[in-house]
Amino acid sequence: MMKPQYKRVLLKLSGEALAGDKGFGLDTDTINDIAKQIKYILNLGVEVAIVVGGGNFWRGRTGEGMDRTTADYMGMLATVINGLALQDALENIDISTRVQTAIEMRQIAEPYIRRKSVRHLEKNRVVIFAAGTGNPYFSTDTTAALRAAEIEAEVILLAKKVDAVYDKDPNISEDAKKFDQLTYLDVLKLGLKVMDSTATSLCMDNKIPIKVFGLDNPENISKIILGEDIGTYIYSEKNENKKEDN
Repeated sequence: MMKPQYKRVLLKLSGEALAGDKGFGLDTDTINDIAKQIKYILNLGVEVAIVVGGGNFWRGRTGEGMDRTTADYMGMLATVINGLALQDALENIDISTRVQTAIEMRQIAEPYIRRKSVRHLEKNRVVIFAAGTGNPYFSTDTTAALRAAEIEAEVILLAKKVDAVYDKDPNISEDAKKFDQLTYLDVLKLGLKVMDSTATSLCMDNKIPIKVFGLDNPENISKIILGEDIGTYIYSEKNENKKEDN
């Protein structure tokens, strides 16, 4: 069996990724395919934490005319729906899972406690972080960066609708340039839409690398874990060695 490149990872899944080709709501086949890949890398000995978005149900910025705080809280609740759906898919294939929420709702999930989440990971349980940071004005990208720093994840696996980072939208521009590697400063200077600037700065300050890849093929998750060079690798310094080369 091939040796995994990482011991502990944080997988960031957008809400749109869970919707599959539907574009809205939940696609059972897509969620089940993701769950199978998570089980595969767990069996390799990798500890997996997940942050889920809620864009397949609601985005704060879509609440036109609505109080921003209220709209953001609605988005946080959408991530809880996705977290529970993913938990159900994982437990259906015998993976022990815990959902932890930044907003307490004890009847359906644990409150977020860092030490408890780390203990779950050490016991080979998948931990799903939902409800964002629990605060308005912060995205789930920022949640991913924050939780990755707190649990000392070695990398953030950032699953997107596109297969890598480009200088412009490849779905619109045929001449879009694909980046194989970038530093965080590159991302900020070029204004690339990878993560919001708060999340990018947090990753840069804590030297947490990011692997951006497409979730059109869920097997990309395990391919990255096994060291296959796909997507875009984002890291701190130009002279930093890529994890895959170690």
